[in-house]
Amino acid sequence: MLNNLFWGLFVVVMLYMGLGVFFYIVQAKLIYFPAPTIGYTPDSIGLPYRDVFFETSDGVMISAWYVSAVDSRGVILFCHGNAGNISHRLESIEIFNALGFSVFIFDYRGYGLSQGNPDEQGTYLDAEAAWDYLTMHEGIDPGKIVIFGRSLGGVVATRLAARTSPAGLIAESTFTSVPDMAAAFYPMFPVRLLCRYMYNALEAIREVQVPVLVIHSPDDEIVPYEHGLRLFEAASEPKTFLRIKGRHNDGFLVSGTLYRNGLERFLIDAGSDRNSTQK
Repeated sequence: MLNNLFWGLFVVVMLYMGLGVFFYIVQAKLIYFPAPTIGYTPDSIGLPYRDVFFETSDGVMISAWYVSAVDSRGVILFCHGNAGNISHRLESIEIFNALGFSVFIFDYRGYGLSQGNPDEQGTYLDAEAAWDYLTMHEGIDPGKIVIFGRSLGGVVATRLAARTSPAGLIAESTFTSVPDMAAAFYPMFPVRLLCRYMYNALEAIREVQVPVLVIHSPDDEIVPYEHGLRLFEAASEPKTFLRIKGRHNDGFLVSGTLYRNGLERFLIDAGSDRNSTQK
């Protein structure tokens, strides 16, 4: 009987360790879900745009769109989430355009028409190159740029905002870190010790010195609402929290005017704060 108990425990331990090793190896597959095919483009919803390609500091060619607004009030540097590509963000582009803001949205390496394969450091380099393209090649005043990120893109956006001087930062449906998310999804494993990817937004947002808007829904079924609250608490003033409705991928649509009005108030205030600081 003791022998059977021993072998039973041995099998359980080996399965536990095996699953831990599996988690360690396949992390990238659990984080990145790129789509290579570009579907609809902004002109399909009546918005003129330009295809843009730029190179990162490590030599990767990145694909982007520059969607101009009439009498543009500024530019949104858009960092999208971990799935799909830029062609799956047309609703958001339309919202910002209706508010009078041009949008510069890029695909991370390995997404859409961008070269390479995604990894954490690579996504940061992609965002930095997008910023450099806007400010150096397009000649956009940093004080006219608001960095926006949704979900994983919120982490990328937050880190970029901590290292640049935009007019403001918007982090929507963003998690505090990958280890925090992994612990919530896999509480039975020591995932904090196994994580090779950090994406630590909580650490990055403490370094941001520009106005911050944190957007989150208590109905978010993927990123717990608590993550948004913790990010807001860690951010420096001036900061705003916008509580929206809906699930992780449709909250900005379900919330309608609540969402749009919240965005517009922040975008106007961020521009005003920047102008008053520069006087």
